[in-house]
Amino acid sequence: MIGELFEEELYDSARVEIEHLDGRRRPLPVQDWLASRPGDTGLLDHCQGATLDVGSGPGRLTAALAHRGTPVLGIDAAPRAVALAIAAGAPTLCRDVFGRVPGAGRWRTILLADGNIGIGGDPDPAALLRRVLRLLGPGGQVLTEVDPPGTSSRTESLRLRSARAIGDWFPWAHVSTDGADALAASCDAAVTERWEEADRWFVALRGRQPAPHFPGNVMEANRTPHAESVINDAHNEVPPIDTRNWVDGRSSGSDRRALQAPTPWANRLRAP
Repeated sequence: MIGELFEEELYDSARVEIEHLDGRRRPLPVQDWLASRPGDTGLLDHCQGATLDVGSGPGRLTAALAHRGTPVLGIDAAPRAVALAIAAGAPTLCRDVFGRVPGAGRWRTILLADGNIGIGGDPDPAALLRRVLRLLGPGGQVLTEVDPPGTSSRTESLRLRSARAIGDWFPWAHVSTDGADALAASCDAAVTERWEEADRWFVALRGRQPAPHFPGNVMEANRTPHAESVINDAHNEVPPIDTRNWVDGRSSGSDRRALQAPTPWANRLRAP
């Protein structure tokens, strides 16, 4: 039901609200996820090498990275959001981050933007952070958006509702800038950078593992055959998904077609 209500607003422009246990409601901020937001630029600038956008939604960050020429893949569990992302030029697969993810153990950067540190469906955000840290290669980084300083890290129960339906309660985790160090330490990681842009706060985290040695220019290392191999694996080795999850007649195809979006990086993938 959570996914259905999210997709209802994406496709039908229905008014979907987030409801708190105390009865407060606020609009689901779908419009923030459909176009570039202030603060996105600095986050994109921090991405290094092959990048996995977790909870990519309709794909604004995935598409932006693809158009920069960065090797990138978005994953999201909502089929309609994936369809919108592909239409926007974002290479995207319909995937649960806790399921099979292409390139596991080799990503250089993983994005958890727009509060996605809370998407694990677990009261403890450490479960999601441990999972994405395992998806990184040695020396890789997690870039996550966090709550401002002075706020508390907490988990609350939320549900989505519209005029058509009311969803079930689900846990959503909030991590504050001040609490990021303790969360990282609980996952055998460390905060290596924090920054603010346009009243949004971000942290970079790395696992406590040695970084790989790249001779020469570090920026060149971001575009080595290693980066290409991660994306190529997603293109060549992922089996078809259950196409019944696709919508509006777009059910003929497989995960591979998600990497055939009209972007510079996808065009390179199609080259012989």
